[in-house]
Amino acid sequence: MLNQMLAFLLDTLLGLFSLALLLRFYMQLVRAPYRNPLSQFLAALTDFMVRPARRIIPGYGGMDLSTLVLAWLTQCILLASMLMLQGYAFASSPGIAVAGLGLLGILAIIRTTLYIILVAVIAQALLSWVNPHTPFAPILDSFTRPFLGVVRRYVPPIANVDLSPLFVLVIIQLLLFMVASANRQVSMLF
Repeated sequence: MLNQMLAFLLDTLLGLFSLALLLRFYMQLVRAPYRNPLSQFLAALTDFMVRPARRIIPGYGGMDLSTLVLAWLTQCILLASMLMLQGYAFASSPGIAVAGLGLLGILAIIRTTLYIILVAVIAQALLSWVNPHTPFAPILDSFTRPFLGVVRRYVPPIANVDLSPLFVLVIIQLLLFMVASANRQVSMLF
């Protein structure tokens, strides 16, 4: 019972913190407007780790790699904590454990990224019907434009209905299946 409660707390706290780091990374990557409440919140929440990490991990090509590495490390700590709560002994094979945790951390980052895109596409589609001029519209547009733009090149609107969000959602679901399969394969190491 205590292990389940601790696992829930760790999953919630570290999972949300990793999500905040990933959102900060992607908002900087897609050049989302900084003067909005979400950007301000993410910066305030994660600055205590990101600023010192930037001294050690430099950016590359306009990407804030320190934030991405911190999100990955947070996921690895979460996975290691969950395995320890389940009774996994890391001392028996530390090399395999570290490699497996690293791969599982990467897969968790990819899965979270796909869910971020999924939620952004759905939210943008819903808000375009309800209130297209909401303050979050520029953020959602900057998140989804790279993905919807690729599909829009090949799938034009049909009777003024943009089907690109539907195609992006189907592609994301297929990618999530692939990530889940890879996750099962790597989890066999444990």
